[in-house]
Amino acid sequence: MKKHLSNFIFGFVLLQNLTAQNTSTDLNFPPPENPPIVRVVKTSEKITLDGSLDEADWQRASPVSGSDFFRVEPKQGGNFDFKTSVRILFDEKNLYVGVFCEDSLGKKGVRVQDFRRDFNFGVNDIFFFQLDPQNLRRYCVSFQTTPLGTQRDVQVFDDDFKDQDWDALWSVKTEMLENGWSAEFAIPFKSLRYELPKSGEAVSWGFTASRLALRNYEQTVFPPIPQAFSPYRMTYAARLEDLELPKPALNLRLNPYLLYNYEKKETNGTGDPAEGKPKIGGDAKWAVNSHAVLDLTFNTDFAQADVDRAVNNLTRFNVFFPERRQFFLENSGIYPSDGSSIYPYFSRTIGLANSQFNAAAVPIDAGVRFNDRNEKRTLSALYVHQRGTGQQGGASFGLARFQKNFGKQNNFGAMLTHRFDEAGEGFISNHNTTLTADFFLRPNDSWTVNGFWSGSRDEGTDNIGHAGNLFAGLNLNDWYAGWVTKWVSQDYMPGMGFTFGQNVIHHNPGGYYIWRPKKEKSYLRRADPGFFINYYHNASNGKFQQADLYLFPVYLFFQDNSFLEVSLFPTWQNIDFGFEPLGILVPEGRYFYTRKFVQYNTDRSRKLSGDISANFGKFYDGRLLTLTTGLRIAPMPHAALTLDYELNRARSLGENDEDKDVHLYSGGLRLALNPHLQGTVFYQYNSLDKTGRWNARLSWEYRPLSFLYLVFNDTRSDLGIDRLRTTGLIGKISLMQQI
Repeated sequence: MKKHLSNFIFGFVLLQNLTAQNTSTDLNFPPPENPPIVRVVKTSEKITLDGSLDEADWQRASPVSGSDFFRVEPKQGGNFDFKTSVRILFDEKNLYVGVFCEDSLGKKGVRVQDFRRDFNFGVNDIFFFQLDPQNLRRYCVSFQTTPLGTQRDVQVFDDDFKDQDWDALWSVKTEMLENGWSAEFAIPFKSLRYELPKSGEAVSWGFTASRLALRNYEQTVFPPIPQAFSPYRMTYAARLEDLELPKPALNLRLNPYLLYNYEKKETNGTGDPAEGKPKIGGDAKWAVNSHAVLDLTFNTDFAQADVDRAVNNLTRFNVFFPERRQFFLENSGIYPSDGSSIYPYFSRTIGLANSQFNAAAVPIDAGVRFNDRNEKRTLSALYVHQRGTGQQGGASFGLARFQKNFGKQNNFGAMLTHRFDEAGEGFISNHNTTLTADFFLRPNDSWTVNGFWSGSRDEGTDNIGHAGNLFAGLNLNDWYAGWVTKWVSQDYMPGMGFTFGQNVIHHNPGGYYIWRPKKEKSYLRRADPGFFINYYHNASNGKFQQADLYLFPVYLFFQDNSFLEVSLFPTWQNIDFGFEPLGILVPEGRYFYTRKFVQYNTDRSRKLSGDISANFGKFYDGRLLTLTTGLRIAPMPHAALTLDYELNRARSLGENDEDKDVHLYSGGLRLALNPHLQGTVFYQYNSLDKTGRWNARLSWEYRPLSFLYLVFNDTRSDLGIDRLRTTGLIGKISLMQQI
């Protein structure tokens, strides 16, 4: 391990030297010593939330005008086409943000995919703003909308960790105009966390705003923030002043639900009679004070969560399936992980029969979570009890987290998790514990260095193991360089976590250059040629596992929002275990081959868009073509059809020189009357395991964050001997009440 740490330090020092040699091209200007001030105005009349800024109070408010914004895309600085004006008001209950987004083409010029809440960034015209009511300068809440009034809200920590599924109670309305579009936001003060100032102190909140106009992919931001960072970098924030804050409310959110679940299981066309079961439960959220929140859940249900998508794994490592359940998503950014491969705590271990694979739900009886975060430290605790089933016993999950902030953007922390599996008929009890220490350093706004070490002990196996990662990254306007080393010992077993493998160390240095044309409105917006190295070996004895070079000389973003990549993967493999990609056994031995990869996608914001990619060439002792293609047809935001196809075509692969074609078909239809009434249908069929899945869902948000759901699921598998089918129909109504 000392050798790998020395390699990491050497790479870190090398990158620092490179930084010193390139200061002339470093355009990451520092935060201002005196941030811009935005004066807010108290309303003298009722603000009607209709998207039209026609009340007289809007004219009384001082605007943040087009000249105050700063262009970050497609080039940093200079003139821009799409002007934006922002005004801010408040009354006893709400903070109001009004915006006018100029566009000479009016409705014809805007780009919006659909009415989906929590839409993806970069595929719609949007305006969004960030608030830092606690003045942490490293945390913000973001409120975002499209010209059609669809909502997206995000919690962001240190500009790096995003909780994109956090939901707050707030409202927005928009209006299309001949020369652009306007929006009115109403953010209830009781939806925000803040403290009243001490006597004689003025209120001052951090504030940033940004707009993305996709037609020219032009993004502007207020106040100026370097192109290498996002508008979530609150060290650059302006200050909202002249606010008169109400006393923080009780801020208690109650969300009970009533559900009826009908399910039938069949084997070869026969099975037990269908079962229909009612269920009642709910969640509660209490803001104890401006920086502490207590969450309670009882008889937790996730019927509305998206289903997992099938994946055909061609690697030796475990597939990571992301969390999709709302209760576990909120504040997930405060837990240490490397973001993709190692999670000492991963919430999918709770409430699912097997967290690392596509799994059936297991009932959750109750849970409690506490988070307390201020400018000095973060405290977090979690306890959940999971009910036993015929396949596994009951289990208790506990977590405690501490994080201490120091300096402007640095912290260190520790986390303890404990899982207790209860004894029962056919089950034995077991205790599993992990202890994790982590750090995050940002010596300046361009450098980020972080890492963690985690140790585990499993009582049943009496194994003690460890895992962790070290990362250093330099993010400048015209290039990026970074190094990450992550490791998992043979005996590391996080009972509440996820790892990409066992007995493995992964080194991943690399970077890319960012080239932008000097000519304004060039057909090419940006080119990012570069390389990354991936090297894996045993953690126990250093024995080589695999390595590849990811070389991408062609990595092009075009002005019309299309994208092209051409890359190579020279690959070295050492197969010394039973390895069966696509169900084909590959002989043990050493292999070298080079894979080629090409992908292209059109502008995803257009009514008709598509993408295609091909990964081809030698593959171990044979050949493999992986072809993926997708089509999206959205003639209007009210309707969108997606069709996707993946082909894995193996030739002369494995011990028996097998030829095999594996097909993965996916299709989805989304229909929406407005942002609050939507229906979706999704189907996927995988020929590898002959499994097809239907999921249909109708969602009506009849009041803010109160929903009526109708969900239909149908899964069919042909195992050769048996044909299995599970059919379910769920009706659920929830009510959100904020006190």
